[in-house]
Amino acid sequence: MKLKLCLSDLLRPWKLTTLLIGMGLLIWGSFHYQASDWDIGICFVMAFFTYLTAPWCLRTFLNAYHYRKLTWPVLGALFAWYWSVDGCYWIYHTLAGNEMIRYENFLASTGLYFACAVIWLHNGTLVELWQVILHTKITLTHNKNTGEQ
Repeated sequence: MKLKLCLSDLLRPWKLTTLLIGMGLLIWGSFHYQASDWDIGICFVMAFFTYLTAPWCLRTFLNAYHYRKLTWPVLGALFAWYWSVDGCYWIYHTLAGNEMIRYENFLASTGLYFACAVIWLHNGTLVELWQVILHTKITLTHNKNTGEQ
């Protein structure tokens, strides 16, 4: 049951569209900047693992923070994050024999990983996401006007 829900969430058109836009930007960057460790192959590999793991990883970290409880899934999320931003990068470029700029890539990829996680965190349609955003905006405006927190 959970696998079916996870797959349906991964196949949402708005998430796939944002993935394709991001992939387009990464591929454009690989041609534009021509860095030794930025090619089309690594764009696909890292984007694939980010798409699969980033929302779950962020949700796991947020739950651990909220409940102040370190659980086994947190270790899995740490591994998923590391694998997506550095592990697959290192293996790919080691096998390809490319020069690596690991530290800088790690920092940039971590930022992109969690930005994508925030974008893809919502489990629902784009209409539902828009309703949540509007409700939050209305609530924040109301609290600002009434002085509530």
